[in-house]
Amino acid sequence: MSRNLEFKDVLVLAFSTMIGWGWVALTGKWVNQGGAVGAVLAFVIGAVLCIFVGLTYCELTPALPYSGGELVFSYKAMGYHGAWFSGWMIAFAYIGVAAWEGPALVTAIDYLIKIPRYGYLWTIAGFDVYVTWLLIPVFAGTLLCIINIKGIKISSMFQAAVTIILAVGGIIFAVISGTHGSVGHMKPLFSSTKGMFTVVLSVPAMFVGFDVIPQVAEEMNLPLKKIPRAIVSSILLAAAWYIMIILASSFAAPKEVLGKEGLSVVHAVNYATNHPVAGKLIVVTAIMGILSSWNGFIIGATRVLYSMGRAKMLPDFFGELHRKYQTPRNAILFIGIITILTPLLGKNSLGWFVDASAFGTVIAYFMVALSFVILRRTCKDLPRPFKVKHGMLVGVIAILISLFFISLYLPIGSSSLSGIEWMIVGVWVCFGLILYFISLPHMRKNTQIREKALFCKFSD
Repeated sequence: MSRNLEFKDVLVLAFSTMIGWGWVALTGKWVNQGGAVGAVLAFVIGAVLCIFVGLTYCELTPALPYSGGELVFSYKAMGYHGAWFSGWMIAFAYIGVAAWEGPALVTAIDYLIKIPRYGYLWTIAGFDVYVTWLLIPVFAGTLLCIINIKGIKISSMFQAAVTIILAVGGIIFAVISGTHGSVGHMKPLFSSTKGMFTVVLSVPAMFVGFDVIPQVAEEMNLPLKKIPRAIVSSILLAAAWYIMIILASSFAAPKEVLGKEGLSVVHAVNYATNHPVAGKLIVVTAIMGILSSWNGFIIGATRVLYSMGRAKMLPDFFGELHRKYQTPRNAILFIGIITILTPLLGKNSLGWFVDASAFGTVIAYFMVALSFVILRRTCKDLPRPFKVKHGMLVGVIAILISLFFISLYLPIGSSSLSGIEWMIVGVWVCFGLILYFISLPHMRKNTQIREKALFCKFSD
């Protein structure tokens, strides 16, 4: 694939992928659970935890700078089976988040301009689905597919444009809060330790996106030593964004306003300015976050599926590149179809895909941390342009962090997935097993082809 991404492109891609829609809807919940200071501390703790996992990516990505990221790391450490599982789960994580961006987008636009309801289809989870409600996500999903097929450079230019608007909107909100808010709205600053750690549980899902960086390793045009800086910087920038929004929201409006059902940040700015136009500005800003996150996860998911297809871990269909643009055309079309169809499930499907995909993410993080530790023991001579200090300790901590978050989503955990969410996970696993057994007969026969594909050794 073409190497067009410079450092700023990679940084913008990772940061903007992490900043989606959640900050608009969930900030009030965070402030009410932990208090302004408690919520900020929760994101500081969450950022530190993510950096431990991120450090394993920092070492492995420049050491193995190939499209597929988690897939390649796991293959080097654990072979075919571990790599297949790791790749399929991170693909699920990306696709799950991309799948709910359509419903999120039409929900945001419906706030700005009431969408007429024509062509009733059905009711799911108490939400009536209409044909007119589907037109916007179908159009947006199709447009993003076209952008991604055209090439990573065009996709990164689109990402940069929406990120600039997103950043400007966030800064304007912070200024409005600072000029119209009051410190009295923030009291009590800290609710309880329990409340703070309740917020901590939701933090990792807000940082999903820095792991897109390894997926575009073959498309980067920058020294390998700069990749770790991009990974850590993107996590820190995302943490700064969330902390800014928490402080601005809690300063702008009292907790009872932030606690209202709906878009808490919009409630906050409307309360501070007493003018609905300000709230609409925030929704426009959030739409930019939706589009940037949607585009980022399409990039990540398609690179994983492309790498698996190229390595004969999935049908060859996924491993084909567009002849003119050298982009994973079929993988993009596959993801595009899924993201266009999911709005058929209605607005209330948002939570299902977010939680289910978060489970896939922590599974992938565990596989990367485990690969990191294994490779430190078995591949000591692997060239590492960046080497983490006290690597084994960092790796073990990353494994324990990943296992902790995995446990939260299990039936025994405090954030257990619902029955529908487990069903989504089950459908994806079953679909994957079908493809796995289709590909399994070719496992030994195509070992050399697979390794050439994964590690980019094709002479042509």
